[in-house]
Amino acid sequence: MMTVMLKDATRDFLQFLKLNRNASPHTVRAYDTDLTQFVEYLAVRSKTKPSRIPVGALDAEGVRGFLASLLDRGNSRASSARRLAAVRAFARYLVREGHLGDDPTQLVGSPRKEQTLPRHLDLAQVDGVMSSPDVANPAGRRDHAILELFYASGLRLSELVGLDIEDVNLSGRMVRVRGKGGKERLVPFNQSTAEALKTMLQDARLVTPAPARGRGRPSAHARPRHALFLNQRGGRLTTRSVDRIVRQAARAAAVPGGLSPHALRHTFATHLLQAGADLRAIQELLGHASLSTTQRYTHLDIGRLMEVYRASHPRARKV
Repeated sequence: MMTVMLKDATRDFLQFLKLNRNASPHTVRAYDTDLTQFVEYLAVRSKTKPSRIPVGALDAEGVRGFLASLLDRGNSRASSARRLAAVRAFARYLVREGHLGDDPTQLVGSPRKEQTLPRHLDLAQVDGVMSSPDVANPAGRRDHAILELFYASGLRLSELVGLDIEDVNLSGRMVRVRGKGGKERLVPFNQSTAEALKTMLQDARLVTPAPARGRGRPSAHARPRHALFLNQRGGRLTTRSVDRIVRQAARAAAVPGGLSPHALRHTFATHLLQAGADLRAIQELLGHASLSTTQRYTHLDIGRLMEVYRASHPRARKV
């Protein structure tokens, strides 16, 4: 029987994710990076080349050693847990394909995650960030629309970058979002965001959009795609470009410690909860599959919790 090498099995697994699990390119790249690091660790441990590591070398001892090496190199527990999740998924795939008899990762415990609260802005800081772009020029008006939509709808960075003009309903103030796993949801936005988008789209008419990138020849019945947020060359803005726009706005607004697009998503969820929004409604808006994930995105200070308790509990009002 021919020995299957881990490098070859990894390549097949990534194709499986792409074709059978509808995984996004970002997810596939992340799995590729994590599994490449794992195979390279096993190669160093075995004093051989990564291409010569057999599938049978994936054992519990190797996985534990890999996690220990990550922590020794200064990786956070969250980062190490994410890499372990990639190895676990790979191991389950190998068992299903008959390359492994048992899943050795079941014998490996996950690193305990640090209990840290997600960063979020207060209302004054939000106002500062929103007003930081120079709306006297098209690039500033585009950046203003990006920031408004981030805070108004709590989108993920990848979701915002993937938006097409056809996904936005300005009159109804709704945006159609393609989230994780290709799931679609409708998310509302406010009037100030609608006005910012409308102004930006008037500027965009002066730019010739670059043809949409895709594999193969587009179908004659396919819906044409026109990116909502464009760069100066008329192409779709990248996640890196939008991340830079958000961080520049934070610097201009003198936000301590800077700001990431993800922090605007946290801010959106936290401010909704502080205003009394139902947690399950916030879960739908954020596109979370699990309510526990939403709970990690939102946090209230103890003063606000006491206000809610005193206002809601029948006996608390008597005190």
